[in-house]
Amino acid sequence: MAFGAGEVVHVVLVEWAESAGADTAEQASARSTEKLTSIDGVLSVTSGPNIGDEDLQGGFDWMLAVHFRDKAALDGYLPDPQHVEVATFLQESAARIVVFDIAA
Repeated sequence: MAFGAGEVVHVVLVEWAESAGADTAEQASARSTEKLTSIDGVLSVTSGPNIGDEDLQGGFDWMLAVHFRDKAALDGYLPDPQHVEVATFLQESAARIVVFDIAA
């Protein structure tokens, strides 16, 4: 997928806590799609577990990528209640989280 000038991709990598349930990744993906796609400036939401065979995921189990119209949309997304709800679920279920934002 080609990205236009000024667009931003927000990547979240999650390692689930040992206490996380077997369906945590499925719940996280469903919540992300349901809650985040309605936020102004969000162009797409993609999430899921690692399916690669390279063994280079560094212990992370699940990834979320949110594609934004521009940096202003990312800035508006961060305090949005829908995002806060998803972020809280991830934080409560994770042992470790990494967030990385790039211009696309």
